[in-house]
Amino acid sequence: MLFGYNPFLLFSFLSALLHLCAGHGMLKYPPSRGNSEWLGTCAAGAGCKGPCDSSKANSPVSNAYSASPMVVQRGQTLTVKWDRLNHPGGFVRLAVSKFEDSDSWDSFNNNVIKYTCYETNCGPDDPNNDTFGPLAGPGSQECSTTVTIPDNLPDGLITVQWMWFGGGVYYGQKDTSFGEYYGCSDLKLQGGSPQTSNVQPPVFKGGDVMYPSENVCRYWGSNKVGDCSFGSNSPNPIPGNLLSQSLEPCTHGPPQKGAPANLMSFIAYV
Repeated sequence: MLFGYNPFLLFSFLSALLHLCAGHGMLKYPPSRGNSEWLGTCAAGAGCKGPCDSSKANSPVSNAYSASPMVVQRGQTLTVKWDRLNHPGGFVRLAVSKFEDSDSWDSFNNNVIKYTCYETNCGPDDPNNDTFGPLAGPGSQECSTTVTIPDNLPDGLITVQWMWFGGGVYYGQKDTSFGEYYGCSDLKLQGGSPQTSNVQPPVFKGGDVMYPSENVCRYWGSNKVGDCSFGSNSPNPIPGNLLSQSLEPCTHGPPQKGAPANLMSFIAYV
């Protein structure tokens, strides 16, 4: 037996590690398009490069036999939800596009609605578990934020894009960052505020479990969209090697605090 071996501590560590390995960033509500290749998730490191978790051709709204999409109005407040899925930190970016343009990154990049913290109103199940750093333990609490449906889009099908970037603790490595994750919800826009041609600047709402009273978020790696998209690279999976299925982790280094870098000069703080 090794000196200092404690089976209880080893079991606790392995249990926490398994919990942290189990989750990936996913949009929960409104329901995302989903996909079969990545079991509903869309990880840039696994080769799913967005801007959505599936192409518009594979969206449920493109299937005549699927249920009708949720109806929203211009100016309506919409609650967007995701589960923490055992991972701390990072930002969520929400953008909107006409459905017909939803295979284009530019269509979302040019109409970002909001940035907020991934752990905007959620956190670890046990705040005293610091195995992977302060407030970085496992937990799958529901997280959420609200957005206002913009008035610069005409009636018809629209797509809301959810993106998670800057998340941390990849496979139990506390000083590593995840790549980007994407998800899209297709909605039917009908009525509400009069349509305009104005694209409003995005808002940023900070304050997470780590910095609840500050307009910042805790993040790992980069606070800029695109830095952890891994370009056009895709992994080469090796049978029996789970980690070979992804290019992650993206970066190594301790957690940081701050606001998102993208479009900083145009962001309205709330």
